[in-house]
Amino acid sequence: MTTTWEPHERHGRLTLESDLPDAVFAFPKQRKEPLTDAAHVRNAVARFGQVIGVSDEDRALAFANIEKAAKYYNVDLSETNWHQLGVHPQQHREMAAAKAVETKRERGELKEAAAKAVETKREHGILKEEAAKAAATRRREH
Repeated sequence: MTTTWEPHERHGRLTLESDLPDAVFAFPKQRKEPLTDAAHVRNAVARFGQVIGVSDEDRALAFANIEKAAKYYNVDLSETNWHQLGVHPQQHREMAAAKAVETKRERGELKEAAAKAVETKREHGILKEEAAKAAATRRREH
């Protein structure tokens, strides 16, 4: 498996993930699990099974990227392949996400968060792909 991960020397606040290049993410197409230091490598390993909407190929690439970053940051991995990290998202994830949306709505933060997410997806060319998935879902529901 050819990796895509490359070290990124400019460190900033993680809330500015849109400033990071795709090459620092374990899942570069989805821009999930940044690997910017040893702590983030360990976090990516811990959260690997929580990532949803990715293929087995994406998981294999992500594991290869995690391995490369772990070696670079001197993080010991006991796992030897991505199957050992798990592939099942946490139970009740949708319910937790709905609760988070409701909290943002109550705080008046929902529109701002949604606008920021749309702009980030637009910048990275993900918006059209997401729109197509949403349209397909709506067609299946009707």
